[in-house]
Amino acid sequence: MAYNFKEVMNKPERLAPGHRLCAGCGAGITVRTVLRALKPEDHAVIGNATGCLEVSSFMYPYTAYEDSYIHNAFACAGATLAGVETAYNALKKRGKIDDTYKFITFGGDGGTYDIGIQSLSGAMERNHDLVYVCYDNGAYMNTGIQRSSATPMYADTTTTPVGKVSNGKMQNRKDLAAIIASHNIPYVAQTTFTNNMKDLYVKAEKAIYTPGAAFLNVMAPCPRGWRYETSDIANICKLAVETCYWPLFEVVDGKWILNYEPKKKLPIEDFLKTQGRFKHLFKPENEGLLAQYQEEVDRRWEELQFRCSR
Repeated sequence: MAYNFKEVMNKPERLAPGHRLCAGCGAGITVRTVLRALKPEDHAVIGNATGCLEVSSFMYPYTAYEDSYIHNAFACAGATLAGVETAYNALKKRGKIDDTYKFITFGGDGGTYDIGIQSLSGAMERNHDLVYVCYDNGAYMNTGIQRSSATPMYADTTTTPVGKVSNGKMQNRKDLAAIIASHNIPYVAQTTFTNNMKDLYVKAEKAIYTPGAAFLNVMAPCPRGWRYETSDIANICKLAVETCYWPLFEVVDGKWILNYEPKKKLPIEDFLKTQGRFKHLFKPENEGLLAQYQEEVDRRWEELQFRCSR
C-alpha cells in the first residue's frame, strides 16, 4: 500500500506537547506514531499502565492525550481496556452510541512482560477488539532501572549491577512477541523507529484496523537506562535491526512474515557499543561473553527465518 507521508504527518496530534518525558525517550515517539495511525474521524480510548509514560503524561486531572484516557495499575492494562471495549459494544448494540471508537493501551515492559502479562494474555485469548502496545525499554526505568524479563543478557541494571562478581543480567530476554503470537490472535508485530517511522506507522494502522486483538512490541530506547546521547536514538534503533537483535516481523492470522532482512548482517558489537549499560563487555577479558551474545542473536534470527519460511 502506498502512503502519502506528508499527509500522514499533517494529521492532528493526539499526544499534546508539554508532557514530562525525557529528551531522547522512545515512549513518546511510540505513542505519537501509533496514535497518528488513527483516522481523524475516529475516536479512541487510551489505556496506560503505570510506568514512565504514565507518570510523565498524566497528572490528575490533566493528561497529554486528546482522546479519552484511563490510567490503571501495572497489572491491569489488558483487563481495563477489555472491559471498556465490551461496554462499548453493549452500548452500541443498544443504539446508545453512534460514534466509532478504537481501543489502544500502552504499557512498558515491566507492566507487559512481567506484572501485566496475565491480564494481557486474557484479553488476547478472548480476542477483544483492541490494540496493546508495549513500549519495550528493557527495564523498570520509572522506579530506578531494575531488571525485567525484557532486559537483555549482560545489561547493567541496579538489580543486576556489573562488578567484581557479576557481568550484569545473566538470563536472555523473554520473546514476548512469540508468546502473544501463540494466542492465535489476528495480528502481532515487532517494530521500532526505522525507515523514517514507516514500519511503526504501517504496523500501527494494521493493528488498529484489523478486527480483533492486536499486539505491537516496540523497541523504545531509554537514555537513562541504556546510557546514550539523546540524539543517538534513531541510530541505535537502526543498529538493533541491522544486527538482527531486534528483527522486524509480523504474524498475521498465524502466518509469520519477515519484513526486513539486512543485506549484510552487522555484528552484535555494533549495537552493544552504543550503550553504556554494555561497556563492560568490551574489556579484553570479556571476549567470550561477546561471542556468547552473538551466538544467541544468531540462534534467534535463524529460528525467526525458519518460522517465516513455513
